[in-house]
Amino acid sequence: MVGHSKEFVKALADHDLTAVRRVPKSDLHNHFVLGGSRDYIFQQTGIKMPLLDKTLHSIHDMHKWREEHIALGRFDSIELRKVLIEAAFYQAKQDGVTLLEIGEDVWANGKFYGGDVSLLVETFYEARDKIAPSIELRLQIGLSRHCPVGALEGWLEPFWGRQEFYSIDLSGDELAQPIENFVSIYRKAKSYGLKLKAHIGEWGTADDVVRAVELLELDEVQHGIAAAGSRAAMDFLVENRLRLNICPTSNVKVGRVHSLENHPVKVLFRHGVDVTINSDDVLVFDSDVSKEYLRLYRHGVLTAEELDAIRLNGLGLA
Repeated sequence: MVGHSKEFVKALADHDLTAVRRVPKSDLHNHFVLGGSRDYIFQQTGIKMPLLDKTLHSIHDMHKWREEHIALGRFDSIELRKVLIEAAFYQAKQDGVTLLEIGEDVWANGKFYGGDVSLLVETFYEARDKIAPSIELRLQIGLSRHCPVGALEGWLEPFWGRQEFYSIDLSGDELAQPIENFVSIYRKAKSYGLKLKAHIGEWGTADDVVRAVELLELDEVQHGIAAAGSRAAMDFLVENRLRLNICPTSNVKVGRVHSLENHPVKVLFRHGVDVTINSDDVLVFDSDVSKEYLRLYRHGVLTAEELDAIRLNGLGLA
């Protein structure tokens, strides 16, 4: 077994979270403002972050809970923004993550970095070098589906052609505006060689997943779990080698999946769909990647060997 597979399988079989955390893994779906360590944030600011203690029923419920309990407005300065970035690297280091894909939404470039993309890039790499220099950082350009396309296009201008960025990702409420509105942005992103990702199929349908992939020419889908309801959609993903970056606890906590035991990652993986396991919003869902793997194993969703195959896939070792 390669890539620490023996240690990982044993750690799961022993239900040993500490041992799971010692094994290298990736986190390819992490929203850093909510993806960091609550302990690190408290140490640096004295601000305590509560855990979500109930199941929500929609993305709107999640946003409402976040505003009431996390209150990101308290971090409305470049200094505190840096704390959140550092907290993400601290969390990843503690979790054994060796490959981390995170980034900043384009609107934030003007608000926190004075419109200077170089400063934005430097801030992320300085945080990485300070907290977890051995982590491979894949820097992402973030887009919010709530923002007008014209505004996004303007904010994107200083990002185009910057070689430091690995991917682009559209997130937010899937019903905020039609996916067609973003085609021109994704064509341009493709011309610059960015990996194309978008949040699709957490709340929508299997057809929505296929349609978004076709329209935006996506390489990867964030969530995409609705595809499990359609054999044709799963076949499409397999044939086109499309990856789904899945966040199981998040799906359960926002009420998208009834229980972890019934999570569609099992159906997707066993159908041959390329999947990875990720955290989403650690501060909200208590969902670091090691816990995700162990929870899936404890609830009998996948075997230790299957989970190891997913882990290796996320690291590019499968």
